[in-house]
Amino acid sequence: MALRKVLAIANQKGGVGKTTTAINLGAALAALEKRILLVDCDPQANASQGLGVIAEEPNLYDVLAGDALLEEAVRPTGFPFLDMVPAARDLVGVEVEFVGLEGWEFRLSRALEGLRPAYDSILLDCPPSLGHLTVNALVAADGVVVPLQCEYFALEGISALVSTVQRIQVSSNPRLSIAGILLTMYDERTNLSKDVANEVRRHFANRVYETIVPRNVRLAEAPSHGTPIFAYDIKSRGAQAYLALAREVLQRAA
Repeated sequence: MALRKVLAIANQKGGVGKTTTAINLGAALAALEKRILLVDCDPQANASQGLGVIAEEPNLYDVLAGDALLEEAVRPTGFPFLDMVPAARDLVGVEVEFVGLEGWEFRLSRALEGLRPAYDSILLDCPPSLGHLTVNALVAADGVVVPLQCEYFALEGISALVSTVQRIQVSSNPRLSIAGILLTMYDERTNLSKDVANEVRRHFANRVYETIVPRNVRLAEAPSHGTPIFAYDIKSRGAQAYLALAREVLQRAA
């Protein structure tokens, strides 16, 4: 079954597991033999570093600036079925350079059109903000995966993201929807994690994935080795959680 979906991994709050999710959901879907393209839309380029991909030119900045085609920026990751378009620090310039340009929010969407048929799914790792790069990703996406940390301030700010999604549905991308909310950094030993998980499920019901990603040291260690968790420690709880998430994403797509 082909997903044929562009999924933005987004939450304007930092440190909630966006890049970890982008890398390992992509790798898990690839492990299930789906052709996956991961596009690093964050100037911090953590997804690129986490997969050991060097952001030589052309990279995403060159594509958005109109100096290269997206297919020219695609790199293999060394993980079967998983390709990547890396980011570079120059990408931060987009937030200034796009101001006042007509149709700036459609640049990524237009760039992706030629590659949609080549992949089962395209994942967009967004920066921790609702700026030009995230808006470009949301305009290009079919759905949004929202990683949500199981801590006290988890629900703070998610209303802003939902509001942004609704505005983009009206103005630029009517097919956009919340694909799912993913509970991350769950610590089963604490009442806080359980309370937050229950509250999120009460508010968002079936939009919350059944899969919960636990707080896991091996997940935190894997990026420093430039590899997804499956190549670092496939038996870890983190690896098993992302494999379960990939199956759930496929099931929802069906």
